[in-house]
Amino acid sequence: MTNSLETGGGERQFTTLARGLDKTSLSVRLGCLRNEGAFADGLGGIVEFRPGGSLLGLQSQRARLSLSRYLRKHDVAVANSFDFYSNLMLIPAARLAGVRVVLGSHRQLGDLMSWPRFWAQRCVFQLCDRVICNSRTAANYLHRRGGVPESKLTVIPNGLPDSVFRQTRPALPRISGIHRIGMIARMNHPAKNHAAFLRVAARIAQKYPQAEFVFVGDGPLRAGLEETARVLGLGKQAMFLGERRDVSEILASLDVSVLTSISESLSNVIMESMAAGVPVVAARVGGNPELIQDGLTGVLVPSGDDDALAVALTTLLDHGDLRAALGARAKSEAKSKFGLRRVCAQYEELYRQVLSEKG
Repeated sequence: MTNSLETGGGERQFTTLARGLDKTSLSVRLGCLRNEGAFADGLGGIVEFRPGGSLLGLQSQRARLSLSRYLRKHDVAVANSFDFYSNLMLIPAARLAGVRVVLGSHRQLGDLMSWPRFWAQRCVFQLCDRVICNSRTAANYLHRRGGVPESKLTVIPNGLPDSVFRQTRPALPRISGIHRIGMIARMNHPAKNHAAFLRVAARIAQKYPQAEFVFVGDGPLRAGLEETARVLGLGKQAMFLGERRDVSEILASLDVSVLTSISESLSNVIMESMAAGVPVVAARVGGNPELIQDGLTGVLVPSGDDDALAVALTTLLDHGDLRAALGARAKSEAKSKFGLRRVCAQYEELYRQVLSEKG
């Protein structure tokens, strides 16, 4: 169960796993709080339990009761929540329904969560058999700051479908002499730190007038970012493409992928860039070092260090052989560690293991 199916890394991961789990041994039912968003296409049969405007209100209590009845009716053996809002909805409902195995998820570091939200999630995690984290860094944070026992924490990374490893036609036609650096991130939170990339892009543009800077994503911050690009004089070199579903085709259009976020657990964008063979420059925060071996499969720079980011990007622009080597090693690493079948097998094994513990 997830919150919604809007365009985002967590939502994409939910739909990827939903399609990848072994249907010959599992009967999989999908639920959400709001059946909205582009990723709803093709899922089919997902059941909505809308809580209204508040997770503490009367409508949300009614939704939990309805969800609990649904779980009992279908004799659900494992209830697996996927994000913050569904944690607060599904976990109590599953316990009320007597579901044998109840699993929560922690898919962000937690450092940007307000204390009331972190406390509320910590409380429902007391009702879980396991909490699945998508990075070791996130698990450590939850153990250290949230007091969740290590024995209750399981780390399973995000999974990548076979399609992201295939060569594909670029969404933006390749033009000789033009290098593109792209950032793929929703424009809904300052923590994504688009502003840092814009500042560095303005510096790089002075040396590389043929460079293009591609921004993929949408959200309430977009208008301000476009205005910043105008003030910095980037002009047509800054391309804002909005929300896109063809991420593989966008990555095929790029020479370098950049992520300047100040907080990440396990970035889907980094993983998908690696799978596409596009070298990544990312801030050394959260779970990014779990994905990137600095200098081998990508480049890590100190968070907030514009100079280091500019040096890393210009070095890659200057050395095509280095870009190719980093991209090739990254693709091999992503395929061996984050292939969807491997990740789904870890979920399936966890379900069997905890069911076995419960007798």
